[in-house]
Amino acid sequence: MFGSRSSKEEKAAATDKVSADLSQPRDPQAPKGRPTPKRAVAQSQRKSVVASTGNRKEDAKRARERRRAEMAKQREALANGDERYLPTRDKGPVRRFVRDFVDSRFSVAEMFLPLAVVILVLSMVRQPAIQNIALLLWLGVIALIILDSIGLVFRLRNALNTRFPNEPRRGAVAYGLMRTLQMRRLRLPKPQVKRGERP
Repeated sequence: MFGSRSSKEEKAAATDKVSADLSQPRDPQAPKGRPTPKRAVAQSQRKSVVASTGNRKEDAKRARERRRAEMAKQREALANGDERYLPTRDKGPVRRFVRDFVDSRFSVAEMFLPLAVVILVLSMVRQPAIQNIALLLWLGVIALIILDSIGLVFRLRNALNTRFPNEPRRGAVAYGLMRTLQMRRLRLPKPQVKRGERP
């Protein structure tokens, strides 16, 4: 008798705390800062957030429309850099700085795809001399990409240590390296800085 009342009070208090925590946006790289809610509390929270109409088809239709609207906002954010609707992996000041740092410089890796097509065409020519040139070009491009990436890792790590000494930076350097592999005009979120401009 007494146990059930106290457990109900605990659930109500936990639900209030969870809803209060969810109302404030937080940095995706920051620690959670609150205990994980019990399963019953989380399920009741989910049910209260998604109001059901009692009709499965209508609920599914609403869910699809909601997902479609969220995806549209996300696509628009990827095009104009709006932080509110970006995917979790792109959110936060650290990730924005990494994007600007990479976009402000020219990297050899962003020319990998066009150069790979040229080398592939040269390697298809049936002359041994041209095939040898294609092989040397291939080795040279890979060596340049590796050297450029190593330099970028050191520069980016130093810039992150000076700019964000107290913020979590886990995965930020790898995020920057992956961005260099994409051609500048195909990068998402779109570059917000020009080449040579300091981030």
